[in-house]
Amino acid sequence: MFGDETSNGQGNFNGNENSFRQRERVKQTFARVFSIQEDRASNDEIRDRLLSGGKVTGTNMCVMICAILIASVGLRTNSVAVIIGAMLISPLMGSILAIAYGTASNDIYLVRKHAIGFLMQILVSVLTATIYFALSTLKAPTEQLLARTEPGITDVIIAIAGGAAGIIGQTRQDKFNNIIPGVAIATALMPPLCTCGFCIANGKWHLLAGAAYLFVINTYFIYASSCVVLYLLEIPRVKELNEKEWKRLRRKSIRNTVLILLPIILIALKSI
Repeated sequence: MFGDETSNGQGNFNGNENSFRQRERVKQTFARVFSIQEDRASNDEIRDRLLSGGKVTGTNMCVMICAILIASVGLRTNSVAVIIGAMLISPLMGSILAIAYGTASNDIYLVRKHAIGFLMQILVSVLTATIYFALSTLKAPTEQLLARTEPGITDVIIAIAGGAAGIIGQTRQDKFNNIIPGVAIATALMPPLCTCGFCIANGKWHLLAGAAYLFVINTYFIYASSCVVLYLLEIPRVKELNEKEWKRLRRKSIRNTVLILLPIILIALKSI
């Protein structure tokens, strides 16, 4: 009788052990398939690549002005192809990724430096678009302009996925990939700024808020998802955060996300 109980206990133990091993193999398989560590570039290369992409002087500023003019023409003529061309050469994504790197590395100097540069890019972009549309004969918004004044939850999803894909592409060993151009097209940072310029030039203040809000959504969620990926990549930090600082950072992140999403939530509730 005792022998039967012992054999049953041994059988249950072996069964549990086999089940545990199978679960571990499945976990390892999933971890290997979705790993972002496998082909990542070195920490120094990631830093140099992201910070150089966030520069706002010289070539990047000239290219940005060209991009805003091309996007403005595309919005004015309802040409999707021209708008896509402008998004491909726009350097705005680089500034957002540089700010995300500064946040993930806990380097306040980098965050402030690239945030100021990003604000400068925004001001120059809106000013350029405003001058263009002020000199243009177009006074009524086109279909492409109106499309940038009604943000929704889909824009949030696109920005999150685009930001994650963008930072993953920028941190690979092979920097010559087609991820960044695709992200630039998907997230569409430049057209909302052009639309803001059109609204200012023509006094369309009721449309200005929607265009500006769309740009804020794209910017914030690209930044947020990029920070998460960089944290997962364990980017070296200037100073490690203690538990209290981590809790404060999490509270700020949740608060900021809720504030950014609040208008969309209110609009959705109103429509329901």
